[in-house]
Amino acid sequence: MVSRNASRFPTRSPTCSNMTTIGVALLTVSDQASIDADADKSGPTIQAILKEQGGKFTCHEHLIVPDDISQIQDVVKKWAQQDDIHWIITAGGTGFGVRDHTPEAIKPLLEREASGLLHLLLSTSLKYTPLAALSRPVAGTIGKTLVVTLPGSVKAVKENLQALFNGGLVEHAIDLIRGGTGQRVHAELAKSSGEIPRPSGSPHHHHHHGHDHHIPQPRSILSHDPSAPVSARNRHSPYPLISLQEAMSYVEKNVVRLETQTHLVDHGLKGHILASDVYAPQDAPLTSTTSVDGYALRSTDPPGIYKVLTSQTHALSNEIPSGSVYRINTGGPLPAGADTIIMVEDTRLVSMHDNAESPLNGEEKEIETLAQVPVGDNVRAAGSDVRKGDLVLQKGEMIRSSGGEVGTLAFVGRKEVEVYKKPVVALLSTGNEIVDLQSPKPLSDDGWGGIFDTNRPSLRAALEGMGYEVFDLGVVPDDVDAHVAAIQRGLEAADLLLTTGGTSMGPTDLLKPVIERHFNGTIHFGRVTIKPGKPTTFATIPFKNGVSKPMFALPGNPASALVTFHVFVIPALRLLGGWPKHSVQLPRVRVKLQTEMYLDARTEFHRVLVKTGPEGLQAFSTGGQRSSRVASLSGANGFVVLPPKTPESPAKLEAGTDVDAVIIGELYSL
Repeated sequence: MVSRNASRFPTRSPTCSNMTTIGVALLTVSDQASIDADADKSGPTIQAILKEQGGKFTCHEHLIVPDDISQIQDVVKKWAQQDDIHWIITAGGTGFGVRDHTPEAIKPLLEREASGLLHLLLSTSLKYTPLAALSRPVAGTIGKTLVVTLPGSVKAVKENLQALFNGGLVEHAIDLIRGGTGQRVHAELAKSSGEIPRPSGSPHHHHHHGHDHHIPQPRSILSHDPSAPVSARNRHSPYPLISLQEAMSYVEKNVVRLETQTHLVDHGLKGHILASDVYAPQDAPLTSTTSVDGYALRSTDPPGIYKVLTSQTHALSNEIPSGSVYRINTGGPLPAGADTIIMVEDTRLVSMHDNAESPLNGEEKEIETLAQVPVGDNVRAAGSDVRKGDLVLQKGEMIRSSGGEVGTLAFVGRKEVEVYKKPVVALLSTGNEIVDLQSPKPLSDDGWGGIFDTNRPSLRAALEGMGYEVFDLGVVPDDVDAHVAAIQRGLEAADLLLTTGGTSMGPTDLLKPVIERHFNGTIHFGRVTIKPGKPTTFATIPFKNGVSKPMFALPGNPASALVTFHVFVIPALRLLGGWPKHSVQLPRVRVKLQTEMYLDARTEFHRVLVKTGPEGLQAFSTGGQRSSRVASLSGANGFVVLPPKTPESPAKLEAGTDVDAVIIGELYSL
């Protein structure tokens, strides 16, 4: 059990009473209550109200966490995966206070929002106080779990729960979420209104919650129609501008790891993630071996002169005769009869073979041992390193290029292991103005030679440096058919599609229209509040056998493309490759700014050189940060993450400020 004074971690409140039917998990969000559980008043109130509902609800969990987004999300995501939890209630953190973060934590997790429930909660509270207008409730579903956020006050909790229980509303909602038909509630409503209950499957409905409809509704297309005249295009992006955190949640929810495969234990295993636990198939070492260069003998042999035997003159399976020692090198097995090893340093050469015609000529004939060695000295017993059946490496561990994991597998005798497939990436650039550096073709006769394609070479270098196979689709012109053909080839050849350019508002920016109109793809986000990289687009495209493949359309400006590649694409590739979710992001460290940096309205990734020194990690700006200035990434090994500017924040961060930095390369020394 976690200590109640450890405010960084959830505090488990007294156990909820056991009830039946609907499983409930209750999360109190409060800095104070996370330190002192007795300060939690709303949690016990909710438990008492649930208990009054005639045994319809069972409260399986009640935890208390501080007002911290990551801790709230960790608990809710865990609960949403439990089959016995149907309804998650949070209490607290929904207001306008500086530390009220519950809506920001819950909303990115929701797969379907319940706007009707929000209206109910707000209208109910507004009947009692106009201050309810400052509440920011969130409601919706994660998988088959209903999630509702309530205020922290006892009075508001009572009012909101009364509204949710009225007419069996919550029970009906959870029944539908779990795949039910809602027939029982319909029957009860019919009784109360004098109607004759209709049989199951009847097309008649009294309200619009959409149950019993299993045919998915077509997703509305937001992109412009490329066949329409330029004057008809969107003047403003129809895609909502979302936060970095929301964008990452879409990636995590929609990128599914690839299948597993059996791989030989060799150098090609590096970069893979183990798909199952690995157990030792045999003892290591298989038999007793020496850990030093020396001579095998019996521990009862006193110091003296002994005849020297070797692998040329004596079989290991035969006992060494009295008056002899067996010369042995580090790692070699002991001959029968020997139980200890004397090191070379503790012996003296007495004589050598001097028969020129003998294969032993020049070899040791006799040595003198200068000490009596205890039993087991310098001996590695059979199975002393690993026993047969021991867990050697765990599922989810990465096989690193440093060689330790491959060496371990080879050491215990594993010839092959099960790993997750490493994704193949299809890469292309778009735009009539883009010219392939290695095979330039004139674009026109007006003397303008175009722009050399920077993105494909730089992204391919990054991908292959990380061990990913790249399927290069080249430069694709601003033509719908060319886009369709290239994307189709990418879907057939790769597990993830990566494009640059064609994501903005121009009439020839075709990626979003092609994704939506020609591949029935879903664009999960088309704009993000980051700098650089605002028009970054993430989509999934249906493929074969119900599988959807992820696609990232990165901005065309070179710096934007490389920054968003590290921020979004690398985590997606790692998710595909079976990495645990907690480790897919590039590492972040605290660094001290060596130059001032101005804040922007968006989260900014400022390119820096991170160097180590006696005073810790220091970050040096690479200069101008314009999105087209790829030189700002030359030599950069990190991004300082600058928070969005707010009315309360300073205009800039001064040199000497400690900030977070994403590490994308090797660290330098001062």
